[in-house]
Amino acid sequence: MALIIVESPTKARTFNRILKGQDYFVFATMGHIRDLPTKTIAIDYKKSFKPEYNIIGNKIKVVDQLKKLAEKNNEIILATDPDREGESISYHVAYILGKIKENWPDLEITDKALKRIVFHEITASALTEALKNPSELRLDLVKAQQTRRILDRIVGYELSPLLWKKTGKNWLSAGRVQTVALRIIVEREKEIKKFALETYYQIYGDFTGLTAKLIAKDDILYEQKTSLKLFSGEYTFTKTTIDKKSLEAIKVDLIGQAYSVEDIQETSQKRYPPPPFTTSLLQQDAFYKYGFSSKMTMRLAQDLYERGLITYHRTDSFNLSSAFVFRAKDYITATFGEKYALEKPRGFKTKSKMAQEAHEAIRPTKLEPKVSGKSELSSNHVKLYTLIFNRAVASQMKEADINNVKISIRSTKNYLFVSETEQIIFDGFFKLLNPAFVKTRQAKPNFVKSQKLTLTSLRDEELQTKSPPRFNEASLIRILEEKGIGRPSTYAPIISLIQQKNYVEKDGRYFVPTNLGTTICDYLSKSFPKIFDLDFTAQMEERLDEIAENKNNFIGVLKDFYEPFEINLNEKKLDDSPINVEDKIEGKCPQCGGNLVTRFSRYGKFIACSNYPKCKYTKSILKTVKGKKCPKCGGEIVVRYSKNKKRFYGCSNYPKCNFSAWRLADIK
Repeated sequence: MALIIVESPTKARTFNRILKGQDYFVFATMGHIRDLPTKTIAIDYKKSFKPEYNIIGNKIKVVDQLKKLAEKNNEIILATDPDREGESISYHVAYILGKIKENWPDLEITDKALKRIVFHEITASALTEALKNPSELRLDLVKAQQTRRILDRIVGYELSPLLWKKTGKNWLSAGRVQTVALRIIVEREKEIKKFALETYYQIYGDFTGLTAKLIAKDDILYEQKTSLKLFSGEYTFTKTTIDKKSLEAIKVDLIGQAYSVEDIQETSQKRYPPPPFTTSLLQQDAFYKYGFSSKMTMRLAQDLYERGLITYHRTDSFNLSSAFVFRAKDYITATFGEKYALEKPRGFKTKSKMAQEAHEAIRPTKLEPKVSGKSELSSNHVKLYTLIFNRAVASQMKEADINNVKISIRSTKNYLFVSETEQIIFDGFFKLLNPAFVKTRQAKPNFVKSQKLTLTSLRDEELQTKSPPRFNEASLIRILEEKGIGRPSTYAPIISLIQQKNYVEKDGRYFVPTNLGTTICDYLSKSFPKIFDLDFTAQMEERLDEIAENKNNFIGVLKDFYEPFEINLNEKKLDDSPINVEDKIEGKCPQCGGNLVTRFSRYGKFIACSNYPKCKYTKSILKTVKGKKCPKCGGEIVVRYSKNKKRFYGCSNYPKCNFSAWRLADIK
C-alpha cells in the first residue's frame, strides 16, 4: 500500500473519494509540521544562516502517527500544493521521515524511492495522471521558500525589538514586505493632504433628443490634464478652465446662438473579454463585486480547490489547458449559440516576469455553472465559484462589436459641444459577463450632418479636483503586484497583519493609517531607506524567483542582504531617542480630571488618562462594523475580544442583548 501525504483534511477526503477501492492511504498533516520557534530568531549567522527548525507543539501527535504510517507503507507519495509553501511542507515531512539529509546549506534527497506528485486540480484524471508520472521533490523551490522565510525572520526579529525599545510597546512588529505595504498607504495619505482642491465647472447643453458636453471655444479645449509623480506611481487628474467668474458669461453667450451638427463620426470597435483570473485579479474582483476581503477570498478559494471544483488558486498565469478551452467551446456553443464560440482558442499574455508555481489560471474543473446543490458550500462559496466560472468561460467567447458614435455640435460663435454614445452591434462575451451593460446601449442617435439644432436648456455642474484616492484592499493588491512586491500567497496575510497591528484602519472600504502606523512607518523608512524601498523589495522578489529557477545561490542572496543591513542596524541601536506616538485628546478623565488620550495596545485603540500610572482609568473604543445589524435587536455590530484575546463580533446593546458571533459571515 502507498501512503499519500497531503496538508488538508478536506483535500484528503477528496482524494479518498477519487481513489476509493484503490491501494492508497491518504494522510493529512494539517498544514506545516515543522517551523522556526517563535521565542528566538533561530538563525545561525555564523553557519551560513542555518535555520533551527522545531516540530510545532500541537503537531507532535501528528508526527508520531505519520512515522508509524510510513513504517507500515512501502511507498511514500508527497502530494502537497504545487507552490513553494506546499513544496516546503513536503520537504519537512521528508526530513522527519529520514528521506532528506541536511548538511546545511546543502540539501540532499537520500531516498530515491521518495515520490512527489504535482497537479493543479483535484480531479480523477489529474490525480491519475500525476500518480502515473511522479517526480522528485523540487529542492530549488524549497530553497526559495526558506530564503524568504530567513529574510523575513531576520527583518522581523531584528527590527521589532528596536521598535519595542523606542516605544515601550512590545507587540509592535516590522516586516520586510509588511512595512513596504504600510508605507504605500502612509505615503498616499500624505499626498492626499498635500493635494490642493480646486473648484471648476462643466457645462452641458440639452438639444432636442440629445445632451452634449461643452468642450471647446475657438478649438481651444476647456479640459486640462495634470500629472503628478507620487510615491507609488503617477496620478493624472482633469479639470476645466471654467471657474465661477467665467461660468455665467459663457452661459449668457451660449443662449440665443444657432447650432448645427458639424460632424458625425462612427467608429467600429471590438471589445475583448478580460483574461481568466490570477490570484490578484480574483481578490480584486471579489472585493469590488461582493466586498470580500482578500483573506476571505483565499479561504473560500482554498475550499473550492480542495473539493475539486476549481484549479489551484495561487497563480500568476493566464494559461488555460487545451482540454478546458475545447470543452468551453462546446459549452458556449450549446448554451449561447455557435456565433458566440471562437474558431480558435484565445490566449492571454501574462505581465508577470515569472508566472510562478501554477501552470494555469484559476478556472472550474468542470463545465458546470451551478454548484449550489452541494450542501457543504455556503452562499459565498457559490458566489466565488460563479465569478471564476463566468470569467474563465467568457475568456473563450467571441469579442463584442461596438459602434461608437461621436456627434460634434458647433455654434455660430464657435463653441463646440460633443456627445458620445456606444451602440452594441454584437454582445459577444457580454452575454455572459454583463448582460445589463448591453441593455443600456441599444439605441443609436438619429442625426445627420449639417442638421440644425435648438438649444433647449443649459445646465452646469460644480466639480472639484479629486485628490489621489486612498487604497482599498483591491487597489493595494493591484499596486503590490504592479510593483513586483510580494507574491499571490502573501497579499492576504500582509493586509491582515497591518490591520491587526493597528497600523491602519478602515474608513468604509478604504485604508487610513493610524498615528501609530504613520510614526512607525516614518521611523523605519528613514532609518532603513534601502530595505523599505519599492525597487529594492521588488528586486528581492526577483532574486527569490531566480533561486526557484536554480539561477541564483540562496546563501549569496542572504549575505548580500544581511551584511549592509547589519551595519545599518548596529548604528540605529546606538540611538536611544524614543519614538513618541501622537495622542489625540479625548476629553477629561472622570476620575482625576486629567486629559484623556487615545492609546494603542495589541488589541486596538483605547482611551486612557494621561496621568497614568497614577491614574489607571481606561475606556475601550468599540469599532462598529458597517453594513451589519444585530439579528436579535437591530443594534450595531461591534468588534469585541474574549478573555483569551480572541476577536469576535457582538451587539452594541450588550448586556441587554447578548448576541455574538465569531465570524462576520455568520451574521445574516
